[in-house]
Amino acid sequence: MKKLSLASKMMFRFAPVVVLAGLSLSSAHILLSQATPSDQITIKDQAEFNAYQNAITQTDPKAKASASESFLSSYPQSVVKKTVLDGLVDAYSAFDQAKTVDAATRLLQLDPNNLKAMYLIAFIKKQQANQAAQEKNTAQQAQLLDDAAAMAAKGLAATKPADVKQEDFDKQKITTDPFFHSVTAYDDIYSKKDLKGAVAEFCKELEFLADKAPDATKVPPALNDTLILGQTYLQLTPPDPVNAVWFLSRAEDFAPDNFKPTIDKTDKYWYKRYHGNLDGFDDIKAKAAATVFPPSDLAIKKADTPQQIADKVVADTPDLSTLALGDKEYILANASKENAEKLWALLKDKPTEVPGTVIAATTSQIQVAVTDDAKTDKKADFTVNMKEPLKDADVPKVGSDIKNLTAVFDSYTQAPPATDSADASAAPAAPSQIILREGELQVEKKKPAPVHKPSAAHKKPA
Repeated sequence: MKKLSLASKMMFRFAPVVVLAGLSLSSAHILLSQATPSDQITIKDQAEFNAYQNAITQTDPKAKASASESFLSSYPQSVVKKTVLDGLVDAYSAFDQAKTVDAATRLLQLDPNNLKAMYLIAFIKKQQANQAAQEKNTAQQAQLLDDAAAMAAKGLAATKPADVKQEDFDKQKITTDPFFHSVTAYDDIYSKKDLKGAVAEFCKELEFLADKAPDATKVPPALNDTLILGQTYLQLTPPDPVNAVWFLSRAEDFAPDNFKPTIDKTDKYWYKRYHGNLDGFDDIKAKAAATVFPPSDLAIKKADTPQQIADKVVADTPDLSTLALGDKEYILANASKENAEKLWALLKDKPTEVPGTVIAATTSQIQVAVTDDAKTDKKADFTVNMKEPLKDADVPKVGSDIKNLTAVFDSYTQAPPATDSADASAAPAAPSQIILREGELQVEKKKPAPVHKPSAAHKKPA
């Protein structure tokens, strides 16, 4: 009769794997080890005891797996079946993912709350989903993530097994719970398309770590998820640039130097797009380095909207007729209806020059991009109907700059305001349309040829 000491404690450690670009699945290396024996179990049969000893003393993973499978086949009801299965999971995890999942599944049948088994199954399914994504097999990726998330849900709901000490179970949870929340977040993003759900799961992951292991938030895999959380905030409808900037800033604060420029570019772009400039950006970065989550009173002032800017110009300009043509167009496009009409009352039926880039032209009409935004977007914001049809040879070429076009203001249409509430300074989705009539191409007056007088040195003597 042989007495054995058995235990079920496990330990996990993540290697410093960094994935800090795009919505990528992070990976981790797991080291599993058994604790000091704590429970006494008796094996009465000598042959069974010898087979057990042969299984647990193998140092080569493949030999250990073979000996363990042989033991489980010979003694399917052994009192040490769970211990052998636990070792079998460890052995397979060194060289065979599919058999690791199979062994972990068998272990869960005996020990439904075994965190190690649930962790490994979810971890491997997530890795396989990442491989499916690289192979552009989105259906398989979604299914694997669903499987991983289902196992993660069981892990989060797991209760302490009777043969595990509370302190050991708590240590296991520090490793498994953040990972389970992360897996669920990835499933929300790539399979369920639930971005709000993903945000909630990433936040639960970081909240848990901030409370139990705050330093873990500064390194992968939690740092990877901090970055992805920031990116996910930008994909919400509407986007949430304030929270996005916070988590992007924190990711940049602790990212390796070679990743910082890429994150910084995105972070500054969204801060400036929302705020209007970079004032206060460095302060946000400093605060994000000090704490995982933004303070409840965090506020980033939103930049003035195009309407606010246009209305202010109207209020601050004594004589609106003195404004440049592009400024007049901006007011007509963006100001309140009252202020736009105030300017239009001064412009209606008045002649003006229409310098810009030709977007389209026929003998009877020329469409011109006058403002810089219209030129960049290659969209006309001024349409000039000609007074007399042009000769074919006089029709300006598309893309050419035109300076000698004159016309009379006839009508205008305001474009609908921008719908992106995250971008306070966004221009309208389409440019306004200003229609002019009686267009004419003014003939440029040729300068007289200069008179060349002979210099004094060439004058004939008297």
